[in-house]
Amino acid sequence: MEEKGYTTTIVVDKTPAEVFAAINNVRGWWQGEVVGNTDKLNDEFTYQMGDMHFSKQKIVEMFPNDKVVWLVTESNLSFVDKKDEWTNTKLQFDITPAGDQTELKFTHCGLVPTFECYGGCSDAWGGLIEKSLFSLITTGKGVNVF
Repeated sequence: MEEKGYTTTIVVDKTPAEVFAAINNVRGWWQGEVVGNTDKLNDEFTYQMGDMHFSKQKIVEMFPNDKVVWLVTESNLSFVDKKDEWTNTKLQFDITPAGDQTELKFTHCGLVPTFECYGGCSDAWGGLIEKSLFSLITTGKGVNVF
């Protein structure tokens, strides 16, 4: 059974391999400080956005040109009461050929409307995936959405 969460989808005029490479170039599209490797199965990396957001991710699934899944192993969100809301959620990237285009479906599994950060976090993911990652895939450069 698929776990519910926030989902957004983009379609690009690039190959699944180009989409896969861009996803794994986390520093290219996720604003903030990324420390650690982000491109191999079992890699672990941290993300820090000022004093608002810290999270540690582990790449738990990686199927080239098809799917990437990160498990959030630690989180500290300063703007909500339950600081570790993201801990044990998953960030999933599903890549699907769509004719001469490629569809990327992003799901933050476990980020549900009952989470205090749902509104702000889903808005942030929308910008990061639909604008910054989209730009990285299509132009080679992510854009600042914050």
